[in-house]
Amino acid sequence: MSGSSPELPIVVLDALMPTAQRLVLNRRGSTVWEVQSHRGHYAVKVGYPIEATAEWSAQPWTALAPAREGAVLHRLGLVDFAYGEWERGTWNFQPWREGPDLYRLWEPCRRPGSSIAPHMSVALGCVEALAELHARGWAHGDLQPAHFIIGPERTHLIDLALARGGQVPEGYDFPFRGCLVHYEAPEIARSVIDTGKAEPTPEADIYALGASLLISATGWRAMEYPDDAPRSVQREAVANGRRRPVKASGELGELIDAMLSHAPEDRPTIYEVGKALS
Repeated sequence: MSGSSPELPIVVLDALMPTAQRLVLNRRGSTVWEVQSHRGHYAVKVGYPIEATAEWSAQPWTALAPAREGAVLHRLGLVDFAYGEWERGTWNFQPWREGPDLYRLWEPCRRPGSSIAPHMSVALGCVEALAELHARGWAHGDLQPAHFIIGPERTHLIDLALARGGQVPEGYDFPFRGCLVHYEAPEIARSVIDTGKAEPTPEADIYALGASLLISATGWRAMEYPDDAPRSVQREAVANGRRRPVKASGELGELIDAMLSHAPEDRPTIYEVGKALS
């Protein structure tokens, strides 16, 4: 991987022998590829450390994230995947999940003057995917609309690098220091502010699911802070519960409001959310 032209590590090329490959995401610390091979159709994630700049501190954990996710997938019993190391960090490949993410699928609902309501079956599919993870004793820790892939037969929950619930190899592990703040529960935000780290929980996942459904249905995030606010300001707003006066329509809106309750114990469980949507 060099400069602005990232490449797949040799070890991945040797394992998959791609017949076609497409760079899907290129961001600080990681790249994601769609790869076709005679072996199958895969998502390949490649991690490397983020070096310090004038605006950002160094982030070595991004190099470990693909292997940590691979270890989580192993604990969850996924088949047809692999993970390992390359010269700058770690990688994994796993089955490609076909379909739009939640935010993209609900885009027609957000158009000005739209009378299209979010489909409850889509929300229920997201709930079922999260319920399956929770039933296995894991919390996701990084729920956001892009991590729900609405497939033709079921909804897939992806990006498990920050999940907590079982042992992963010590050499690939790292502390949880919060997630994308738009979807961060107040208690997680407060812990990160006070201690620099936090512990993902099912209750925090419920909050993140509610925030994901809200922004996908309405285009509005749950908390009030300036669009260009630094992360520290965003996190303080979340920790202090500065909710926007916005809600989705109908019964979904009432359910989302409950999921976004400031206190974890006031939020419904994933099973209560599923029952309400059913």
